[in-house]
Amino acid sequence: MKDFFALLKEGNKPSLLAAIINTIIAGLKGGAFFLTGNVAMFAEMMHSVGDAANQYFVFIGSALSKKAPTPKFPNGFGRVVNIVLLFAVLIVGILAYETIIEGWHHLQHPTQSEGFLIIIGVLAIATLLELFVLYKAGKQVLSESRIESKGFDPLVKSFAYLKSAKPATKLVFMEDMVATSGNLLALTAVLIAHYTGFLEAEGIVSIIIGCMMFYVVGRIFLENARGAIGETDEQMLNHIAHLVMDHKDVRDIKKLEVIKEGEFLHVELVAKVNPDISFAEADDIRDHLVELILAQHGVEDVTVSFDEDDGITHWKHVSNRPETLPPLSE
Repeated sequence: MKDFFALLKEGNKPSLLAAIINTIIAGLKGGAFFLTGNVAMFAEMMHSVGDAANQYFVFIGSALSKKAPTPKFPNGFGRVVNIVLLFAVLIVGILAYETIIEGWHHLQHPTQSEGFLIIIGVLAIATLLELFVLYKAGKQVLSESRIESKGFDPLVKSFAYLKSAKPATKLVFMEDMVATSGNLLALTAVLIAHYTGFLEAEGIVSIIIGCMMFYVVGRIFLENARGAIGETDEQMLNHIAHLVMDHKDVRDIKKLEVIKEGEFLHVELVAKVNPDISFAEADDIRDHLVELILAQHGVEDVTVSFDEDDGITHWKHVSNRPETLPPLSE
C-alpha cells in the first residue's frame, strides 16, 4: 500500500486537478438539474460526471504506468495508461449516448424549465472553473512540449503542440475544451429558451454536447489503441537516426525502432561500424550512443548493438533533417 501511494505522487497532476474540480461542478449541476428539471443542465451534469470519472482513472493509470519493471513484466508498465484510457473513454461514450437521447426526448416534448437564475449562476461558475482547468492543462501541454508559456499562451498555443503532449494530459485538455464549450452552449440555450420561448434550443444543445463528447471518445480511443499495441514515433525515429548517422564511426543503421509505450519511448538500435575497430572502441561508441539517445525527450530505455559494415546500405528511411529537432530532456 505504501508503494501504491508513492506511485500516486507520480501521477498526472492536471488530471487530478481536473477530476476534483469536475466532481464539484457535477455536484453543482446535479443540484441545479433536480431543482429545475432543465435538460441542458442534465446534459452538462452527465458531461461533468463522465469527465470526473475519466480523470480519476487517468490519474491512477498515469501513476501505475511509472511502476518499475519487474521480472514478470520486464518491459515495464508504460502501456497501462493507454489501457486505462481505453476503458475511461467507454464511460464517456455511454454518457454521451444518454445525453443525446435526453436531448432528443426534449425536442419531441419540450418543457419550460424553472429556476432561471439558478441555472445561469451554476453554468457561469462551471464555465469559469472549466476555463481554469483548461488553462492548467494547456500549460502542461506546453511544458511537456518544452515550450515556454506566458499570459494566455496555454489557451492559444496549446492546440499546435497537443500531439507532443502525454496521453493523460491530452485527454484532460480535450475533455475540458469540450466541457468549456459545452457550458457556453448550454448557457446560450437557456438564455434563448427563456427570452424567446424556443424551448427546443435546450434539446438541440444537449444533442450537440453529446456529439462533442463522442468526438473526444473517438479521437482518444484511436490514439490509445495505437499506444496499447505499440506505435512508432516517426518524428523521434527520424531525429535519432540523424544523431546516430552523425557519429563518425557509424557507417550505417541496420535496424532502428522507436516505440511509444504510454508516456515513454523505447529504442532499439543495431548500428553497422568499421569491422577493424577494437572491442574497447566499440564499447566506447556504444556508451556514447546510449548516453546520447537517453538524453532525448521521453526516451526511457535504449538497447544498442553492432554489426560489421558489409558495404551495403540498409537504412533508407531517414527523411530530411527537421529544422527544429525535439529538445533534450531535462
